[in-house]
Amino acid sequence: MLEAARDWTVRDVVGPGLRVLFVGINPGLYTGATGHHFARPGNRFWPTLHRAGFTPRLYAPCEAATLPALGLGVTNLVMRTTATAAELTPEELRAGGKRLARLVTRMRPRWVAFLGLDAYRVAFGRRTARVGEQPETLGPARVWLLPNPSGLNASWQAPALAQAFAALRRAAFADDA
Repeated sequence: MLEAARDWTVRDVVGPGLRVLFVGINPGLYTGATGHHFARPGNRFWPTLHRAGFTPRLYAPCEAATLPALGLGVTNLVMRTTATAAELTPEELRAGGKRLARLVTRMRPRWVAFLGLDAYRVAFGRRTARVGEQPETLGPARVWLLPNPSGLNASWQAPALAQAFAALRRAAFADDA
């Protein structure tokens, strides 16, 4: 059943005035089948957004369309669904980076937050990039790298993941304090 969702896409969740545009690597098959970002049970994106203070309560993947009202958006570096990100080629990641740059130039979020270091490193040729704010920008937006919230990323446990996301929230909403 999930295999039928291979190579599908999931619509971007964007709008004017975004503080943060979160960028996943690419949608998994479960996300493609449901049409909702980070929908696979066990993905920690939605709980981490809440724990980090981005959302007032735990949102479900089907509520993603409400994120722009909070100044948040979601897209992917590569739009096609796969079973794993390992199926993506370096060429796809670089092409996705170019597509994303066009989207960011058009939508003008303040921050672009990449969820996955390796994909960012390949897409933008930044082999030594680490979690946190980056010195470069993407169009008009500042860049922040976050760990991948996939449940498969065992090197980042929930508390550390929430702390990494919270650091971005503090930077992105600093002028609201």
